[in-house]
Amino acid sequence: MNNPRIIRVTGRGQIKARPDMTRITITMERMRKDYGEVLHRSGQDTEYLKDILSVYGFARSDLKTLSFNVDTKYESYKEEGAYRQRLVGYTYRHILKIEFDSDNERLEKVLYALANCPMKPEFRISYTVKDPEAARNELLGNAVTDAGKKAAVLAAAAGVALEEIQSIDYSWGELNLEVHPMGHIFMEDARLMAAPDDSSYHLDIEPDDITVSDTVTVIWGIS
Repeated sequence: MNNPRIIRVTGRGQIKARPDMTRITITMERMRKDYGEVLHRSGQDTEYLKDILSVYGFARSDLKTLSFNVDTKYESYKEEGAYRQRLVGYTYRHILKIEFDSDNERLEKVLYALANCPMKPEFRISYTVKDPEAARNELLGNAVTDAGKKAAVLAAAAGVALEEIQSIDYSWGELNLEVHPMGHIFMEDARLMAAPDDSSYHLDIEPDDITVSDTVTVIWGIS
């Protein structure tokens, strides 16, 4: 049996997506001697955080957990000339996110509230797009179009004709539609961003477009 005559071409698509969604990633940590106590403390801190955010128009369900874990903490001590370790407590680490339509004025107030709350969380600002599916579809369309153009050039150069598409192969990997114009912000740094009599920060952040690319492999029959 003769092998089918095919041409396999990989097309590359690229788009620039305008960020229109602000994401604040918040990390809270506390240590307590008792395991049950640290779990209770984590619940209280999360509820307090929801109280803070509700002032700025967020529903309590808008605060989403990305990860949560509790680790044991030990300290070293010397006894009879030998170093040993003993348990000193448990530390919870709770990473959460809040997202909203990009609005620098709202962002300034939220950051000020976070920086001055008793939990002293670490936080990071990033920007993404509200409709990642639309960006993905546009990217795929561009990649397939690119593959078609390349296939037409190759077929013409080889003196063959393109027939029906036999298959399209795409990885369906996760697109990174997020930019981080600022790194992690610690409380000591955050409190320096505003004057003592301010109730918000003064930020002038204009995130750059998000550039993403991906590939699609298309197989045509040829004659």
